[in-house]
Amino acid sequence: MSEVTITSPFPIEATAAQAQAAIREEFAFFGDWSERYQYLIDLGRKLPDLPAQWKTEEHRLLGCQSMVWIVVEGDAERLTFHAISDSAIVSGLIYLALRVYSGRSATEIVASPADYIADIGLAKHLSPTRSNGLAALLAFIREQAQRRL
Repeated sequence: MSEVTITSPFPIEATAAQAQAAIREEFAFFGDWSERYQYLIDLGRKLPDLPAQWKTEEHRLLGCQSMVWIVVEGDAERLTFHAISDSAIVSGLIYLALRVYSGRSATEIVASPADYIADIGLAKHLSPTRSNGLAALLAFIREQAQRRL
């Protein structure tokens, strides 16, 4: 694979816990789920696109109904994840996961369960296929971190 450089917008907050707290606060601001879905779509638009050479089967996340590509760089000290989907809402879910986990150490990733999902009510407002895809994304991130410990 040829060398590609993408500037990641993550991390935004200093820790995974602070990122989850910020997500909780942001979602609490919205009155209903149509506003929250629109916010997810807006967040997904902030993800940098992936270069064409990363949008291959090798980088495709299995377990998602939508097309999702994810690339990980780094080591135990700092893992950076680059990902995108062909689905607007799924890209928003990716944005939230990367906001919590990308740019963190493997130890912090493994020690930080994705509590924000239940806390903001996301789990009960996603379709089963999106829930499965989100679970696959989070499992991939944790697995990559675990491998580097």
